[in-house]
Amino acid sequence: MSRILAYTSPARGHLYPLTPILLALRERGHEVSVRTLASEIPMVTGLGLEAQPIAPAIEDIVLDDWCARTPQQGLARSVRAFADRAPHDAADLRQAIDRSDPDVLLVDVNSWGAIAAAEQWGGPWAVFCPYPLALSSADVPPFGPGLRPAVGPGGRLRDRLVGPLVRGTMERTMLPPLNALRSYMGLAGLSSIDAFLRSMPLLLSFTAEPFEYPRSDWPDNVVMVGASPWEPPSAPPDWLARIDEPIVLVTTSSEFQDDGRLVEVALQALADEPVHVIATVPAARVPAVGSLPGNAHVETYLAHSQVLPRAACAVTHGGMGATQKALAHGVPVCAVPFGRDQMEVARRVEVAGAGTRLPARRLRPDRLRAAVRAAMGQRDGAARVAAGYAAAGGAEAAADALEGRLLAIS
Repeated sequence: MSRILAYTSPARGHLYPLTPILLALRERGHEVSVRTLASEIPMVTGLGLEAQPIAPAIEDIVLDDWCARTPQQGLARSVRAFADRAPHDAADLRQAIDRSDPDVLLVDVNSWGAIAAAEQWGGPWAVFCPYPLALSSADVPPFGPGLRPAVGPGGRLRDRLVGPLVRGTMERTMLPPLNALRSYMGLAGLSSIDAFLRSMPLLLSFTAEPFEYPRSDWPDNVVMVGASPWEPPSAPPDWLARIDEPIVLVTTSSEFQDDGRLVEVALQALADEPVHVIATVPAARVPAVGSLPGNAHVETYLAHSQVLPRAACAVTHGGMGATQKALAHGVPVCAVPFGRDQMEVARRVEVAGAGTRLPARRLRPDRLRAAVRAAMGQRDGAARVAAGYAAAGGAEAAADALEGRLLAIS
């Protein structure tokens, strides 16, 4: 069997969706090791996987796009973090290769230096992406602002006019530092973001139709494997079994994004509704217990899989992980996007008929209450999305793609 080395950026929202794929590969007899956040090493080794921490210098470079005042500034801050991390994660992956002598590499899409090091290495490698791919297509709107898919001549005209502006902003921001890194590492420059994503031998995308927009021009290197709603196992709290009302799950980002306002507004909006609110705030400020309404619990961490089977709705910040986790359970979503890829995720919720979308700038109790009520009526759409994820195959489909496309030639 083969030795597989996985490498993640410093984000639990990237490690957790990857984990079931690593476990599936191990079950097939492969030797699997991973480099990831230092704080997650005990959890990963507890699952029986070999794990080492990524270099501390990588974790020291914090993603601070939440400080930006515009989407363009947010993109620039994200790009700066990825570019600043790149020399460190390139060297870190090289060290990991020397240590484990892998047959195949599996690299996080946000680890630019590690991707370049994988390409430079010369062996078979793949990339995984846990958020919507920024690949242009004749069939979908330009990626970023969360535009509704075009309908009719007017919509297609909009895409022709807006597309170059949106893609131009992204490429002017991303390509110079990306190509500077590649030049430093002796690799050819790239002409576009599309060229970057298409250059990967295998790109595992953690989503599927009908949540992802159908398109006729997917490149051959992209394999959609559906949602990957894995989370660390934990025991349910005693109070959970005592809740009789329908549950509304409210989630914020697993990495700090200044989205705690979502929980504060949700607690106000739903205080008098016939539901029980359970909010998880892994990186935001936890409200004082005495300030909570009687129908609410707020926890730093609680496994969503313990809540979602009883949930009537999930209110998310539009993060791909939390949103798809709810939909994979057939639970409709009210998505309140704050930045990053979340505008695209929230629009996909709406277009799929699997819930509602409420922009963060419009967030206030009455509007959120109405959006949650409307989302609760869209369980059929959520069920369709869940069926699409299941059909995509999940971790086993990802393992099949790695074995069939890469291990067969290693």
